[in-house]
Amino acid sequence: MSERQQLRSYMVVTAAYWLFTLTDGALRMLVLGYFHALGYSPFQLASLFFLYELCGVLTNLLGGWIGSRAGLKLTLGIGLGLQLLALTLLSGLSSQWSEIVQISWVIIAQGMSGIAKDFTKISAKSAIKALVPANQNSVLFRWVAILTGSKNTLKGVGFFLGGFLLSTIGFRQSLWGMAGGIALALVGISIFLPRAMGKSSIKHALADALKIPRSITILAAARLFLFCARDVWFVVGLPVFLSEVLGWTFLGVGTYLALWVIGYGMIQAFTPKLLPRLGQDTNNDARSAQLWGAILALIPLAIYILLRLQYPPQIVVLAGLAVFAVLFAINSAIHSYLILAYSDPDRTTLNVGFYYMANAMGRLMGTLLSELLYQWGGLQVCLLTASAMVALSVSIAIALPDTRKHAG
Repeated sequence: MSERQQLRSYMVVTAAYWLFTLTDGALRMLVLGYFHALGYSPFQLASLFFLYELCGVLTNLLGGWIGSRAGLKLTLGIGLGLQLLALTLLSGLSSQWSEIVQISWVIIAQGMSGIAKDFTKISAKSAIKALVPANQNSVLFRWVAILTGSKNTLKGVGFFLGGFLLSTIGFRQSLWGMAGGIALALVGISIFLPRAMGKSSIKHALADALKIPRSITILAAARLFLFCARDVWFVVGLPVFLSEVLGWTFLGVGTYLALWVIGYGMIQAFTPKLLPRLGQDTNNDARSAQLWGAILALIPLAIYILLRLQYPPQIVVLAGLAVFAVLFAINSAIHSYLILAYSDPDRTTLNVGFYYMANAMGRLMGTLLSELLYQWGGLQVCLLTASAMVALSVSIAIALPDTRKHAG
């Protein structure tokens, strides 16, 4: 594939991923806004996304295996097609149905959207490894950071988009409009992406998806606890704290979280500028994961201590969140680069599928713990748990091999 074709394919994949991410963020706010208006509590709202997170654990391995055998164009198409189906299904939701039927309908559609997200994410991330020439790790790091950072920024923009669409054109019409955007993305990838992109030269059996190299297993375990650390206080504990303790409105909480995600994504995209040595042949990139993880572990602990000392909670939590966003974005960007740096070309999609299975498991654990721990001990217990989870992630990352000696 020529350099021009590589760049065009990267742009097509990125554009499709951007469209999907916008609808993913907007869909979450549409569902939250719709059911919040019906009087649902924050804990009930969180339960609507349980299947969305659970499906991430169950589908990533399968998606990675399909991508390695049939190519990333197919798995990207599956992801976009399932999102189109989920949006169409949700547009049929009726307020005349009973409460249990409405909730079940949304949970099923969200589960389908969760599967779509994982197929799309595996495809987009693996495509970068397939498109970047071998032994150009600095380019690999830059492309991964841009894709991942822009994705998170657009997810935050999607939160705003969902709220805007719900307040202007309504729930059903918003879903139809987003479905139209996804349909356009499907047409684009069918025309412009090469059929064999990312297809392994080796026909891996499904069992091979579990034969994961040691470096990938270690990184996946570190990733699991890193994302558990974020969601254990961010998913339920923080929004409920802002609403019930600080007295913020639903709109205020949603707007703030959207801005947090946008800022977090922008920092991810600029991580190559912040860490210019990462990806260079002379640098052991695994050390960066250990160092930045250790710094991150101090932030939730510092917020906890300041709250215990009765400093103003609004200032402490908001300032702490800003610092946490910067450090978490750097850590996440390093991990996203390492999964590709450690992967051999013929195993990239399998490895990425396994890695994002661990990522989804961490998010699921964090979501469940966030609900339980907040009810038990409030935000402070969630913060202590977050600090412990990051520390556990760092202790696992110590075993990562030297990237300078990795042959992949």
